[in-house]
Amino acid sequence: MSFVLASPEVLAAAAADVVRIGSVLRSANAAAATPTIAVSAPGADEVSAAVASLFAGHGQAYQRLSAHLTAYHDQFVRTLQSSADAYAGAEAANAAPLQSAGQGLLNLINAPTEALLGRPLVGNGADGPAGRWGSRASRAGSCTAMAETVVTAALPERRGRRRVGRADRQRRRGRHWRGRALGGNGGNGGLIYGNGGPGGGGGTGAVGGAGGAALLLGNGGAGGPAELVAQEAPAVTLCYWVVVVMAVRAARLLLASTAAMPGAEAMAATPVYGVTAAMAGMAERVQPG
Repeated sequence: MSFVLASPEVLAAAAADVVRIGSVLRSANAAAATPTIAVSAPGADEVSAAVASLFAGHGQAYQRLSAHLTAYHDQFVRTLQSSADAYAGAEAANAAPLQSAGQGLLNLINAPTEALLGRPLVGNGADGPAGRWGSRASRAGSCTAMAETVVTAALPERRGRRRVGRADRQRRRGRHWRGRALGGNGGNGGLIYGNGGPGGGGGTGAVGGAGGAALLLGNGGAGGPAELVAQEAPAVTLCYWVVVVMAVRAARLLLASTAAMPGAEAMAATPVYGVTAAMAGMAERVQPG
């Protein structure tokens, strides 16, 4: 059994080439019609008239054959075009279930990390909105949204929320700079794979939004266009304090759980306990302020 590979693009290109060939043949047949059909007799004698009639008959037969070939040519072109459309439709019909299944699998994989960090494992970041800051796309690229669920449990009172939100508040202070709307920041790409979303374009005279960041595999999103300046996101960046905050939270939870256990005093003298306490203190000191 033989296997045949058909590409809709190749079939469409072949149909276009055949159409051009047919156009050239039609022009040649039209130019040759008058000289070959209306052949003038070289003389007034019967022999000359018979020779002219013979050649004119051949010319007419050629034109009839050309008409049949033109009809066949047109049918062949229609067959090629319909075949290309049929293959393209079959490919689209076969790809639709796979795309929906793949999207469902990605949603299943990304749901836990999006709920915890506001960032998927795999996928490209959302495009930043144009001319404003603080929309869903720009929030997806903000550091506060990524760590808001973990920082409140990691640090006492509202100290951690103030720390991690400082960078975002500095961005928001320039939101209405001279009454001009800034472009929204692009969403960050996936933690494992994905490109950052491009920043949104700024209003007249305003800066564009920063492109989203990528982590392991992927490229940072391009900064949004602006009349003054466009910010570019680094190719491999991450809000590192998210990791720090999570380390603080884990260390505090571990210390709190061991403090209530029997033999806590003896456990406090162990190297593991000392390393955990040191990690918690160090992580809290190195948080960006």
